[in-house]
Amino acid sequence: MSTRRQLLAGGAALLGAALLPRAVAQDGTRVLTATDVHVKDYPTVAAVRWLGEQLEAATGGRIRMRQYHSGQLGRESEAIDMARFGAIDITRVYSGALNNAFPLTQALCLPYVFESTAHQRRALDGEVGATVLAGFAARGLVGLAIYDSGPRCFYNTRRPIVEPRDLHGMKIRVPVSDIFIRMLRLFGANPTPLSLGEVFSGMETHMIEGAENNIRSFQSSRHFEAARYWSKSEHAYAPDVLLMSRRSFDALAPRDRGLLLELARASVPVMRAEWDESEALARRTVAGSGVLANDCDIPAFRRAAQPLLDAYQRDPAIADLTRRIRALA
Repeated sequence: MSTRRQLLAGGAALLGAALLPRAVAQDGTRVLTATDVHVKDYPTVAAVRWLGEQLEAATGGRIRMRQYHSGQLGRESEAIDMARFGAIDITRVYSGALNNAFPLTQALCLPYVFESTAHQRRALDGEVGATVLAGFAARGLVGLAIYDSGPRCFYNTRRPIVEPRDLHGMKIRVPVSDIFIRMLRLFGANPTPLSLGEVFSGMETHMIEGAENNIRSFQSSRHFEAARYWSKSEHAYAPDVLLMSRRSFDALAPRDRGLLLELARASVPVMRAEWDESEALARRTVAGSGVLANDCDIPAFRRAAQPLLDAYQRDPAIADLTRRIRALA
């Protein structure tokens, strides 16, 4: 039944997106559609808004962007398909949702590959990021930029999580990603794939007992109102990716393609500045609400996750990327 609902929802999203005002006007003006599941003040939304403003200014209004934030056009999995088929132009997607279709993104999502935000930014700004972005060309997409999104940690309604054994038997929401499902099983939890929009009600109705995400999403989704325990496991730094439909990209004039790529790369420091400021605010907001935060036994989590790293590094391409990432630590 859930599969049928997902198919129906995906079809409705595709139909709705196909009706968006994206056609080139008689005066040559083009409106690009951009989607994001996050709220309007989220750093990735703000960065893409900046990108649209710069694009419109640089082209004298000939190319404009219309944003649909807060999941107005559906889930991330639907946005990927809509972009591939050209129903929308640009979308920001969490890398975990891309792992199956674009295997190179797996290296960015593996547990404890990145040591810190600074380490991740060094990797994404260099050859590692360029390699991952180039990989999207194989399936109808153009990789515009990679936005980091902070360390992912556990939060739940029951107790502090210090060691993996504290997760044993707990129903924890994970994104629809094989890596995260397998990782949670190694930690002893019961991984429950859900969309981000279902997490709050899932905790309130006890369908799940917790989830894992970055502090900014924990705050902006108001999950902290239901989950009163935040445990700093920092088990993954899986970033976000800004993607464009290959059809839409190829429809632009060559000079406009170059301009768009340039501005997309320039939007990365814009996003990071927004992120750093909002992450600090999110921490203060969550702490002020009385959420109990605790440190974790990181070595214990690393040991529990090692079989997953070993399994994925049997792929030479993933092994090469993770080796290059670790070299920058």
